[in-house]
Amino acid sequence: MSFQDWFKLFQDQILHTSLIEWLAVGFGVAEVLLAKRNNIWLYPTGIISVLLWMFLLLGVKLYAEVLLNVYYLTMSIYGWFIWKKRKLEGENQVSWSGNKELTIAISISIVGFGLLYLVLRHYTDSDVPLFDAIVSSTAWAGMWLLAKRKIENWIFLNISNIVAVPLFFHKKLPLMACLTTFLFIVAIFGFFEWKKIVDKNKFNIA
Repeated sequence: MSFQDWFKLFQDQILHTSLIEWLAVGFGVAEVLLAKRNNIWLYPTGIISVLLWMFLLLGVKLYAEVLLNVYYLTMSIYGWFIWKKRKLEGENQVSWSGNKELTIAISISIVGFGLLYLVLRHYTDSDVPLFDAIVSSTAWAGMWLLAKRKIENWIFLNISNIVAVPLFFHKKLPLMACLTTFLFIVAIFGFFEWKKIVDKNKFNIA
């Protein structure tokens, strides 16, 4: 498919985008911008976005993505509770992951990938089990680290994003691909903004 064909597909999708998809995109953008600013309101906006995306993804047979959003929903509720609790306790600073947390995050990615790939490959009609499993498993780890307010969440989420972009193009969903590209860019800035917070806290302690 040529660039002109892709651009026309993008125009057509923009013109025919449903209200539900626009709302999902809008709340998704709001979520990542709030996360970049280390703002607890990322969770309620994220919950709304997740529920809308689950409905949309079922229609294009991205089953691991649907399962991913179920996990997102669970981690959003968990993260909201954790962030609120730490804020009340005065412990809402971000930090680098320790060896234990990184081991858990990597394990989530590897085990999650293996399980998802096997299920998608043998028990669904997915035509992209490998890439769908990568996107979902790395995002699982990223969301867990986000709930813990660990900087490395941005790295895991961006591994997911960079694989998701061509996946969405393959599924002829250029609008979602563009949104994911935007999220990838914001995540880069989020990483450095959170790093500044950590460096500032170290300076204040010193």
